[in-house]
Amino acid sequence: MLQFQIQSDSDIPASKQLLDQIRFAIASRQYPPGHRLPSTRQLAMITGLHRNTISKIYQQLEEDGLVSSQAGSGIYVKTPPQSREDLIGDYPLARKLINRSLDELLQQNLSLRQIRELLLAEIDWRLLSSTKILIAIPRSDLGAGELILKELEQSLKMPVELVPMEELSLVLANSESVTVVTSRYFINVAEAIASTYRVRVIPIDIYDYSQELAIVKQLPPDSRLGLVSISQGILNIAEILIHSIRGDEVLVISAQTNETEKLRGLIRTTQTIISDQASYPQVQLLLQQYRGEIIRTPALICSENYIGQKSIQLLKRELGLGDDQI
Repeated sequence: MLQFQIQSDSDIPASKQLLDQIRFAIASRQYPPGHRLPSTRQLAMITGLHRNTISKIYQQLEEDGLVSSQAGSGIYVKTPPQSREDLIGDYPLARKLINRSLDELLQQNLSLRQIRELLLAEIDWRLLSSTKILIAIPRSDLGAGELILKELEQSLKMPVELVPMEELSLVLANSESVTVVTSRYFINVAEAIASTYRVRVIPIDIYDYSQELAIVKQLPPDSRLGLVSISQGILNIAEILIHSIRGDEVLVISAQTNETEKLRGLIRTTQTIISDQASYPQVQLLLQQYRGEIIRTPALICSENYIGQKSIQLLKRELGLGDDQI
């Protein structure tokens, strides 16, 4: 579990340090849906911040749609909308139609197992042939969307398209049979847009980076750590998290893959580099190119994924796709 830490000598406001750490804990499911957040008194004791400051942070999280307050009980991570399994109770006519169809098929001497296989085959075919997954991410951080796109294409074997959040309304107005997927960071914005078109939005949780953070904790003082990603948003939150853990003990140098000169400097001066999967081949290539100019080749670590594996399994379930069908 993430331990909240505030660096009082940081240029980053203490309230933003704590806000981003809580958002990360929610997005990575270290605080899962329904989890009760610490009280303002508890967080004040842990972080040294004033309770009014923490109350404002919780208010911001509630406005973002990440938490909900329950009078007399506390602040809780918002529970996802009603699951697919519960919806049949809201459609009594559909249930009657299903039962009547089942009775007619049984009268044709088909077994329930055979009927199930026929129905699943038809549903899967329609899903794979007509459903499109739209990944909605703000234009300011499309790099994170590209990571999600690559991982979902590999996992779902379905049409996946990346759409800037600012264009989502226009795309939905001209689309049929789509499902919107977004990071839990942006679920509130996406749901507000999609509700107009009665399109469901499925939030995904990001990987908690526990292995990478464990490596950061073990780095010796005065280490120089390089971070490489195609997403500026990932780099920003990573810098805040690392600073909250190590303060000024570790010098963090970050670069996106399109920042060529900055990336070269990072490779020449850091001792450890943590890279996302999309950036890893380019970092490897540059390390080979500049091997002769580097006194000691930095250790290169590739993050396994951006989306949490449990989140991918839940997404498959919501889409009606079992592992044996993909």
